[in-house]
Amino acid sequence: MAKDMADAVATVLLEEMTCLSWFDRERNQEAPAHVSECHDASCETPGYLDYAMSRGAELEIDIDNGAFVFLYRSVEEFTDMT
Repeated sequence: MAKDMADAVATVLLEEMTCLSWFDRERNQEAPAHVSECHDASCETPGYLDYAMSRGAELEIDIDNGAFVFLYRSVEEFTDMT
């Protein structure tokens, strides 16, 4: 349900978009899987956030103070290619 809500908000704000990464705190799961494994304990930036930001994330939707975090990017620049 959280992903559906975040997708709906992202669609309004970015129109055509893609979810680059997400985090579910309760289940301690992230996507892409294992992106935090390459970060050591001293790294302040979570792997899922670093992954998305390095790939052009434009929008972060945080639900319930980090219970769920979703990062999005518009696909407009790719759909405008001729």
